[in-house]
Amino acid sequence: MAHQTRSVRRVAARRSLAALAAVVTFGLLTACTPGGEPTSPGASGSASTTSTTTTSAAKTLTVGASLEPQTLDPTKLAYVAAAQVELFNVYETLVKIDGDGRLQPLLAQRWELSPDRLTYTFFLNPAAKFASGKQVTADAVVKNIDRLRTATADAVNSKYSTWMKVVSGATAVDPTTVKVVLSRPSNTWLYAMGDTTGIIADPDGFADLATKSAGSGPYQVKEWRRGDSIVLERNPGYWGTQPRFDTVTFKYFTDPNAMNTAMLAGTLDIISNEQAPDALAQFADPAAFTVLDGGTNGEVTLALNNSSAALKNVKVRQAIAMAIDKKKILDDVEAGHGVVLGTMDVPTDPYYEDLSAVNSYDPEKAKALLKEAGVASLTLRLRPLAVPYATAAATDVAAMLKAVGINVTVSVEQPGTWIDSVFLKADYDLSIVSHAEARDLNTYTNPQYYWRYTSAAFNAAWLAADSASPEEYPEAMKKAARILADDAASVWLYMMPNLVVSKATVTGLPKNQTTDSFDVTTITNR
Repeated sequence: MAHQTRSVRRVAARRSLAALAAVVTFGLLTACTPGGEPTSPGASGSASTTSTTTTSAAKTLTVGASLEPQTLDPTKLAYVAAAQVELFNVYETLVKIDGDGRLQPLLAQRWELSPDRLTYTFFLNPAAKFASGKQVTADAVVKNIDRLRTATADAVNSKYSTWMKVVSGATAVDPTTVKVVLSRPSNTWLYAMGDTTGIIADPDGFADLATKSAGSGPYQVKEWRRGDSIVLERNPGYWGTQPRFDTVTFKYFTDPNAMNTAMLAGTLDIISNEQAPDALAQFADPAAFTVLDGGTNGEVTLALNNSSAALKNVKVRQAIAMAIDKKKILDDVEAGHGVVLGTMDVPTDPYYEDLSAVNSYDPEKAKALLKEAGVASLTLRLRPLAVPYATAAATDVAAMLKAVGINVTVSVEQPGTWIDSVFLKADYDLSIVSHAEARDLNTYTNPQYYWRYTSAAFNAAWLAADSASPEEYPEAMKKAARILADDAASVWLYMMPNLVVSKATVTGLPKNQTTDSFDVTTITNR
């Protein structure tokens, strides 16, 4: 889901620059109130939470972010705040998705796929080792795969374990060779293994992943000052190319205006995703700043609880979709950055198709559909996540639905409550969050996922596409995506834009965010 984090920025609606000071967001933000004493998962010691001076800029990097993790285990919760910090920086995967969305070797030097497309054989880099000093062995990889395959719902979030349902078994052929057998061909499984699902942790650290990092990456978690920042420090025994910075600090803000002020003052090196797009003009000087405007995997979604009494009726769901002016929301929340969506895909997906015309904005037709459905008076509970883009979009959504005769009560939920009540218990009618994970149509095949959607036709279409030949895969998955659009299983508002601001001296940032990670391993300082 929500996502990350992806990543992990979540925005606010139309507002003047003066109003920006009150906004809160999902991936990067404002002046924080330090909360409690610092904890030190991993190595001990303190770390600065301010940016570097000119003399030490090559050693320290400070990244502004908005949504702080509730746990250091990236696979524990639905949203991607932990993965934003740790994926590729602290934890590595067998394969890595690069900035162009292509799979590259990482822990696996190479891999082979059998002619029947059922067996993957990964050949690990024998030099790879965890921060503990132990080698990354085939046995460790198998234990990580089995951890997700057999995990209970309270141990691993289902959106990650779902990807492992297609795995029938994983074995260590020898210390550096892993064989994974699938129950059927899958076009998406290997791609998932290049993101959060594929994280390989030291098995000896499984029990403490919530508070201590146990990865093989170039950094390890040095300090987590709750409510303020997470500090990564260089892994002195890293097996690959040494990282360029001694420490990387993710500094959390709850107000995008405060984060912008910190950037202008020079105490941040990067805003990982600008939460106040109307304010980008203040970073227009190319001698001082670089602004990237790209795409992400994040679908900002008005989730519909398909198990709610009124929302079981497809005409009501379609009416809700037709009541929403997505272009206005995009302009209000993102200052026009991003792309209006019509289903659960984004332009970087190989099966992307612009379906924004399906159930598109038509308030008069929405009223007619409600009348056909026999709905004369309807009140729905809208419970958005407490992040700027979601709360801002919720204001527009409530007004638009009221205009067609649907009353909405809005309750903005903090992350812990949102996860428990909305995501896990589906105690809601409508919600708003960005789903940051790549190629995640499979969530609609799970009737227990928080939108409680069930469709035999969609399930069959998705399975056929995932099992199809690579050549047939894009067109086949388009058919599945169209079913969701026609059925108004959700209302997909827009693709979360990747708006990154950095000092002009910072280079190596990709334009597009293709995974849950804010990957600092490619970043350097001129």
